[in-house]
Amino acid sequence: MVDSNNRKFNRRSILESIGAAGALIGFSGVTSAVPGRSPGPKNSELIVGVDPDGSGVEAELQSSLPPNAEIVHTNETLSYAAVSVSDEGDNPTKETVREDLHDAETVRYTENNETYRALEVTPPDSNATVPDSAGDGDDAAPLYTPDDPRYGSQYAPQQVNCETAWEKTLGDPNVTISVVDQGIQYDHPNLEGTVSDGVSNGGYDFVDDDGDPYPTSESESHGTHVGGIAAGGTDNGTGHAGISNCTLLSARVLSASGGGSLSDIADAIQWSADQGADVINLSLGGGTPTDLMAEACQYAYSNGSLLVAAAGNDYGGSVSYPAAYDSVVAVSSLDESEQLSDFSNVGPEIDLAAPGTKVLSSVPWDRYDSYSGTSMASPVVAGVAGLTLSAWPSLSPQELRAHLTRTAVDVGLSDVEQGSGRVDAGNAVTTDPDSSPDPDPDPDPDPGTCGDEVTNATADGEFSGGWWGNPSDTYTYQLETSDPCRAIVTLEGPESADFDLYLTLDGRTPTTLDYDERSVSQDANEEIPVDLTGNETLGILVRRYQGGGAYTLSIEERGR
Repeated sequence: MVDSNNRKFNRRSILESIGAAGALIGFSGVTSAVPGRSPGPKNSELIVGVDPDGSGVEAELQSSLPPNAEIVHTNETLSYAAVSVSDEGDNPTKETVREDLHDAETVRYTENNETYRALEVTPPDSNATVPDSAGDGDDAAPLYTPDDPRYGSQYAPQQVNCETAWEKTLGDPNVTISVVDQGIQYDHPNLEGTVSDGVSNGGYDFVDDDGDPYPTSESESHGTHVGGIAAGGTDNGTGHAGISNCTLLSARVLSASGGGSLSDIADAIQWSADQGADVINLSLGGGTPTDLMAEACQYAYSNGSLLVAAAGNDYGGSVSYPAAYDSVVAVSSLDESEQLSDFSNVGPEIDLAAPGTKVLSSVPWDRYDSYSGTSMASPVVAGVAGLTLSAWPSLSPQELRAHLTRTAVDVGLSDVEQGSGRVDAGNAVTTDPDSSPDPDPDPDPDPGTCGDEVTNATADGEFSGGWWGNPSDTYTYQLETSDPCRAIVTLEGPESADFDLYLTLDGRTPTTLDYDERSVSQDANEEIPVDLTGNETLGILVRRYQGGGAYTLSIEERGR
């Protein structure tokens, strides 16, 4: 339990006592909310879009309102008003007011002030903290090994090939990623070096309408976790490694309960773009499209920001909004084996896939934990976008989006599950955006058929069951065919057991954290097919997860 006298809880009361001086610097076109407007979801309000060519939002709308309707917030840049409607007595209902306003000459649209929520699979366990010690790791050094002590417990940066990208850049602080979410603990030991110092307190609080986007309770951890994924301090000797060391901007739009209003989120998207955010991450969503959210996203995209959003966690449901808008990069979630996370939404709107199951990052207060959700996959893509802009700063949002999709890796899922593929930081950073593959490469005059030459090898082993049984066996296989093109590694074990299979292609000994391919299922029969070029040496790990018994490891190698 956090001490109630801790400065992290006192920070906001101090701010309120002295006033939020300068809090609206750079926050153009938005009028502060009237006193008493409730934070978080605003279900009693309507959103009314007004003709931008008129004499102002309030002036155009005021004469059309009944006595029980009050303008409580306006945004001249996006040209809308939030209208609070009281349903007491014989006054018109909110729906009646909405229908009447919709017919007004200067009104473009009317809609409810919808509630959006953080797209995390389950509420975090506030008592669950990743141990201080790093993972077991591996003897083989990757291209770039950050010195963050928890890096060995991570898999997301490795899965998206950050180690290759980090050889060129860890992320330029001049590239800004805005996290539109719950508040970020901006003095977290692993975030204080990446949170913007160009804006008061690193951002703005749209929930409480002040200049301090700091978490208000122990349960408000989503924004800190998302921010740490995208831009946690990498190679700083502290905590975990974020995808990038780009600069974080915090826009607090979700309350401690995880809900936030359409109007607050739209304002935050516009504000982020006006602050010059290169990338805007939206790990939140709702079920239906709205005019205001579509206009806010298009405004940011047209004004230089790439928007990245979580696809949603409805276990195969349709893609949530705002991810489903054309102006937004929609991200689905993968697990550690690069399979689609069972909770991830899917659909033709999916642009990219990224790791989102049990992703390690920062949480309040000064801690670390692993969360799951498309909320976690989205900032992985946002962080890769930041790395890419660090390497190729002249890319427009449209060019950056095309480059990320062109350099993505096909992990064998359908288009509606992975879009263009799993985002790849190494490919995006090291591939010149101006280059293009040869559309008609010269074919091999006589490539032969894969399978003209076949070599088989087998090995038998056995795991004893129980807690003291041997946990794994390792093997190395040298290719035998003259022109190798494909191998299929198969593991067959007893029905009562659960075995896993891991594979490397350079002969290094695989671990559960370091491997090139993996097959994991809830039984003892696994199979990994891989394409070969002839330069590979297969390293194989057979792991006992549960149970024991005899097994047979088979390798079918095919050549031309």
